[in-house]
Amino acid sequence: MDVVATQESQGKMEAVDFQTDPSRYKHWRLSFDAPVATLTMDVAEDGGIRPGYKLKLNSYDLGVDIELHDALQRIRFEHPEIRSVIITSAKNRIFCSGANIYMLGLSSHAWKVNFCKFTNETRNGIEDASAHSGLKFLAACNGTTAGGGYELALACDEIILVDDRSSAVSLPELPLLGVLPGTGGLTRVTDKRKVRRDQADMFCTNPDGVRGQRAKDWRLVDEAIKPQQFAEHVKQRALKLAGQSDRPPNAKGVVLTPLKRSVDEAGLHYHHLDVAWDRHARTATFRVRGPGSVAEDSLEKVLAAGANWWPLEMARALDDAILTLRTEELDLGLWIFKTAGNPDTVLAVDELILKHQDNWFVREVLGMMRRTFARIDVTSRSIYAIVEPGSCFAGTLLELALAADRIYMRDTQEGENAAALALSKMNFGPLPMVNHLSRVAARFYRDEAQMEGLRTAMGKKLTAREALDAGLVTAAPDDLDWEDEIRQAMESRAAQSPDALTGLEANLRFGSSETLETRVFGRLSAWQNWIFVRPNAVGTSGALKVYGTGAPVKFNWERV
Repeated sequence: MDVVATQESQGKMEAVDFQTDPSRYKHWRLSFDAPVATLTMDVAEDGGIRPGYKLKLNSYDLGVDIELHDALQRIRFEHPEIRSVIITSAKNRIFCSGANIYMLGLSSHAWKVNFCKFTNETRNGIEDASAHSGLKFLAACNGTTAGGGYELALACDEIILVDDRSSAVSLPELPLLGVLPGTGGLTRVTDKRKVRRDQADMFCTNPDGVRGQRAKDWRLVDEAIKPQQFAEHVKQRALKLAGQSDRPPNAKGVVLTPLKRSVDEAGLHYHHLDVAWDRHARTATFRVRGPGSVAEDSLEKVLAAGANWWPLEMARALDDAILTLRTEELDLGLWIFKTAGNPDTVLAVDELILKHQDNWFVREVLGMMRRTFARIDVTSRSIYAIVEPGSCFAGTLLELALAADRIYMRDTQEGENAAALALSKMNFGPLPMVNHLSRVAARFYRDEAQMEGLRTAMGKKLTAREALDAGLVTAAPDDLDWEDEIRQAMESRAAQSPDALTGLEANLRFGSSETLETRVFGRLSAWQNWIFVRPNAVGTSGALKVYGTGAPVKFNWERV
């Protein structure tokens, strides 16, 4: 039975809250011994985010991953003295057995897919921190490491497995559950670990996995260490990884204070963001407010502002809103991005960020914006951007428009109140998509002549006609046609198949450039979606449904 659907029939479930802090953790312990932090997984069996299952053997659900995401943010911002992170387990002979199977079997299709997407984004965040933040991650697999547990290890820079003759790494989803091994894990086995195809085939079809020296020989782990030497080896290796970092040992961290947020019948409300929904039209309108002024005009003032600095507070609010709507508002299939404020202040903040991006805190804020905007790219919603008089789609906030499937700009009479948009250096590399291209480069398929022409326009407020000629907007209706054209565009989009639109958008947003990340999310949108609705996985006698019951699996043997 579908636990989500069942509970919804009895009344609206409590909304998922993506905000937490270490004092509220149920499943992780975070400790610091500079320059190394240790994240210890100790999942509470009765601490599931939804009722109906137990989180045995360090298996996890969305609640476990929300805490992991928060812990990573705390390390990034609150502990600049930390240079490497050990991820390990408090359980005896168990590192992590992966996503909880009973949770998956009970959950709705939408819940499963959103859970998988957030899980993958969290693992991407580990790799992002390694690439950009000077943080290195070491998976100390002190026991069985299966499924999503191995995916967590794969996201780390190095994997050390205890060689105790029983602990193995495995991706057992195919033989045990009849589903694709987690898209992130399967992709990292080939793209990141470069495991040979035939050995990867054996590995992913063997529910028992691979242990010891063979796991190292097949490149599934970096080291297999005997139990007596395991703890000391992990410690020394973490210190060696820390030596590669440029994070400042004596800097003062910035506390991530709770976001100010309210929810009512109209939508979500934050300091710099409102999200208004129209359930009848199935739309959600995001209105992001630019900074009122640039009071933080020096690095000292930026550090003093901390979590209240506009780009950080804005990005945290936008991130929270995206995650909340993905999980709680499945019918709002069209997201509309709007902005309000002074474009000049956004451009000034951009200049300040780029001037001081070598500072650890400014670098982390830039990373927060990069990861938040990347969530938009992989979100299964149609997205329109609306540029009107009073908008501030400039620099950083122009990325919101460039992330959209279409951009509509109102062609008003010229004057101070005319709609305008502006490019800055932020649009040419510091905030890449998951395909590692800037959104401008992706939009124009890296056409250098086009890119050079746009670079010469940086800082200029482009009118609707100029933006249309430059290829930066989709359409620029005049005042006479504006209302009708926008209404028709929204109504026609909302009337189309959400499944078909998800496939269309996932294909078009990334153009011709593929990376590990685009492969992960492309497969999640297509393969994982397809397999999760097939009877061989979730039918009455499907492998995922009968797991643990003793009942036999009944497959439809047709190859499709």
